[in-house]
Amino acid sequence: MAAHRRTTDPARLEEIARTVREDIISMTAEAGSGHYMSSLSAVEILVALYFHELSYRPEDPAWPGRDRFILSKGHAAPALYAVLARAGFFPVGELATLRRIDSRLQGHPVVHRLPGLDASSGSLGQGLSTGVGMALAARMDGRGSRVFVLLGDGELQEGQVWEAAMAAARFGLGNLTAIVDQNEFQATGRVREIMPVADLEGALRSFGWEVSSVDGHSFPELLHSLTGGNGPGGKPRAVIARTVKGCGIGFIEGNLKYHSAPLAPGDLKRARECLEGR
Repeated sequence: MAAHRRTTDPARLEEIARTVREDIISMTAEAGSGHYMSSLSAVEILVALYFHELSYRPEDPAWPGRDRFILSKGHAAPALYAVLARAGFFPVGELATLRRIDSRLQGHPVVHRLPGLDASSGSLGQGLSTGVGMALAARMDGRGSRVFVLLGDGELQEGQVWEAAMAAARFGLGNLTAIVDQNEFQATGRVREIMPVADLEGALRSFGWEVSSVDGHSFPELLHSLTGGNGPGGKPRAVIARTVKGCGIGFIEGNLKYHSAPLAPGDLKRARECLEGR
């Protein structure tokens, strides 16, 4: 697959998404661990960002003018690693080293070990605060860089998320976009049964954010919601992306049995058949 070719063609984006899903199940099966269900729900979001919206240079990962991306739900690292590899940041063959002790692809992103990462993550609730700092820095430096942060809906139970949301609105960070991967599950059950935010759109609007809600597996809806920004002094944006945990592999979708348990050889074969449309 050619690296980093921007496209608005839904068929091309779907092809990339299918390849990324194959990467996710292959690398986590090889590792014998990894959060593939949480990764699968975020695939279209990440593909839309890296193959349409973000400005970056794989050959110069530290380019100062790049947009920044933070995977606050750091356990979905397999999805981000697959997208970064397919975008040209490092060889696709390296995906097979996921979670090895000497690998650059650790179980959660480690910023100084792998090109293309802008932040380490893993402890839930911290990514939006980091994004606020990056968005403020970009404005202070006079750069047009935008910052995108991907959070899980279970992660919104962390109080630090809402402190960051207040700060983003207070400082008018129109160059900041938070995307919520609303797959409705967390590690031990459904979000609504554990600690729900009853009216997520209303809550974010009350904090001073511009909010949209989209089908998180629809490229037309995602591209429309992610394009552009509100500019300096504008409102920060939140995109609530409604997704399916384990999306693309029917027999694991929404089934917490597969939250992070490795796929057995028979299940791996079935999963590949699902992705091939068989």
